[in-house]
Amino acid sequence: MKKTWLLIFGTLLTCWVWAQDPAFSQYYSAPLFLNPAFAGSTPSYRFISNYRNQWPGVGAGFKTAAFSFDMMLPELRSGVGVLFMSDQAGTASLKSNVINLLYSYKISTKSGWVISPGLSFGLGRRSIDFNKLLFYDQLNLDGTQTPSGIIFTPDPKTYFDFGAGLLIYNSKMWIGGSANHLNDPNRSLVDGVTRLPLKWSIHGGMSFRIKNLGMRGRTADLLPSFNYRSQGRFDQLDIGTYLMIEPVVFGLWYRGIPIHQDVADNVSQDAIIANLGFKLSKFDIMYSYDITVSKLGSGAGGAHEISIKYEINRLKRQPKKGRFIPCPAFYHNHDLNLEKLKQ
Repeated sequence: MKKTWLLIFGTLLTCWVWAQDPAFSQYYSAPLFLNPAFAGSTPSYRFISNYRNQWPGVGAGFKTAAFSFDMMLPELRSGVGVLFMSDQAGTASLKSNVINLLYSYKISTKSGWVISPGLSFGLGRRSIDFNKLLFYDQLNLDGTQTPSGIIFTPDPKTYFDFGAGLLIYNSKMWIGGSANHLNDPNRSLVDGVTRLPLKWSIHGGMSFRIKNLGMRGRTADLLPSFNYRSQGRFDQLDIGTYLMIEPVVFGLWYRGIPIHQDVADNVSQDAIIANLGFKLSKFDIMYSYDITVSKLGSGAGGAHEISIKYEINRLKRQPKKGRFIPCPAFYHNHDLNLEKLKQ
């Protein structure tokens, strides 16, 4: 009976994610996935890998992996990047592989703010194993199962995707928005049309320096931020903060919208997210765990997520005046501080 319920739940997962994008709790550790305007937002060659295992307790949850690379082009006041994402969900091995090319342009102002529009051009491939699904004609009254008379042999679906974003920031504050699937791509794996609905998000945050902690004069950085996203009938808010006492980074977040009632198409209270990370000279490593607070309960196993960032500083000499564009320090990075670079 338990295996039967898990199979049914896994099938429901497959249906639920049919028209939804995957999501990372550590959204600022996946900046290119969040907003193409983040491409080239540091003066370094930046490599980032992300992995998320959601609801491992049901045996058929979500597994998502992403890898990105981006860099700044100072002479062109631009940033370029590439993002690859692979996602698998449900008992039927619903798989999505997407590669995106990203471009952003940096417009600096005399007041120290930067306006950065960005574009994303993607190519996706989607597949599913229908033989792993359980259909109505397989169920018998005595609880046994028989082979289905329904035969599916769909080819993987390839589709083009397009998105855009805007980011406004200085060295202490940032706010932005992005819109994905502007072309409303068709990802149907059978005859017919199944459109991927528009996903949009608004995100922002600030950076505060806390001095004189009483620990040998050490300082800390507090970085509260938020991310609201909506896709079709679904919407969620992530809000929380990082606290960095170098080299250790702590974080605590809440995901959900408490004012919403629990209805079939909305998760009003989803998870409490705890983060722990380390910031080394070139590496950033972050682990987070989602504590499920929705009606799904703790039996699903929550979600494990890890991100690794590696940066190679490519500024061997001081940039010409007006060429360098400061970037938002999502958690404080001395290598990206303009005054530090000018020393």
